[in-house]
Amino acid sequence: MPANYRVAVIGRTGRGNYGHGLDVVWREFKNVQVVAVADENEAGRNAAQKRIGARNAYADYRAMLKKERPQIVSVADRYLDQHRDMVVACAEAGAHIFMEKPMCRTLAEADEMVTACEKHHVKLAIAHQTRYSPRVQRIKDMIAAGDLGDVLEMRGRGKEDSRVGGNDLMVLGTHIMDLMRYVAGDCRWCFARVQQTEKGGARPVTKADVREGGEGMGPIAGDHITAMYGFDRGVTGHFATQRSTRRPGERDRFHLGIYGSRGIIQVTTGSLPAAYFLADPAWFPGRSPARWQEITSAGVGKPETLKDGGLHQGNVTIVRDLMEAIENDRQPKGSMYDGRAALEMILGIYESHRLRGIAEFPIRNRRHPLTMLG
Repeated sequence: MPANYRVAVIGRTGRGNYGHGLDVVWREFKNVQVVAVADENEAGRNAAQKRIGARNAYADYRAMLKKERPQIVSVADRYLDQHRDMVVACAEAGAHIFMEKPMCRTLAEADEMVTACEKHHVKLAIAHQTRYSPRVQRIKDMIAAGDLGDVLEMRGRGKEDSRVGGNDLMVLGTHIMDLMRYVAGDCRWCFARVQQTEKGGARPVTKADVREGGEGMGPIAGDHITAMYGFDRGVTGHFATQRSTRRPGERDRFHLGIYGSRGIIQVTTGSLPAAYFLADPAWFPGRSPARWQEITSAGVGKPETLKDGGLHQGNVTIVRDLMEAIENDRQPKGSMYDGRAALEMILGIYESHRLRGIAEFPIRNRRHPLTMLG
């Protein structure tokens, strides 16, 4: 039988709120008692307490941790400026953590979070939902079985909406980076260019172009970002986000393409992401007799038997895995190490731009590279 857990939630109304449902997910678990919620905003705190059925409510999350001694805490807010402090406080209180992505603002902060969790023997699961999807597991199975042949390269883009550039890179790029790693393993290097578009073209960003990003993410720069990554076995990854002339209503290009010696897989993000396979070694649909086939949780070309529960279902899957990780003393499927590695791929873009060359991983510089531009 699963253990019973005392759970608390940390949110920040008006500053990231409660993320993508990291508060209400606990209602799905009979072995959970939501003992408290913390929110510095009184109105938001009262609403959250009622929404999730929390027994108590606090303005100060540290006071909540000290008095309630929860076993698991949702660090739910989307703003990154307090993620480090919240996670360290939870770890010091002995509480395991389910947290909103991205992990934090800098690699130095990520290192402190990992060290605290290791020291106090707590698990941290980050809300990179796509790696938990049964459809993505089928993709992994296909690659392992050789259906795609040798993986040669991967191509991903941001949503390239109003957040194009630095905001897009941090908020949505984290999903693409995590997917790349889930397919190809650890990244070894990054070579990137960060530019600002102007009339007649684009120029490399300088210190004068650095600005504060949204959602407490720290410094960002550029609206035309291109990056190349190196993985083991000769696999190359690509990521880009740039200002474009996409018309209203047109679909974005926010997905990952996986290109192998026997074909292509395209996959979006989510608990049941759209996923398709083209068995064409030439990567040339239209010239080949091959046709795109849907990948479902049952396999290629097979009917989907699962209902798409959206973000909520993804959160349920992550929480279930976190509980199993706690009970079996293993890392969650999307762990703090995975969250830090995705952040390293993001900041590796700025580090490569700063160095004007290749940034080798692990990156020695743990400060934010944009604070160091000359």
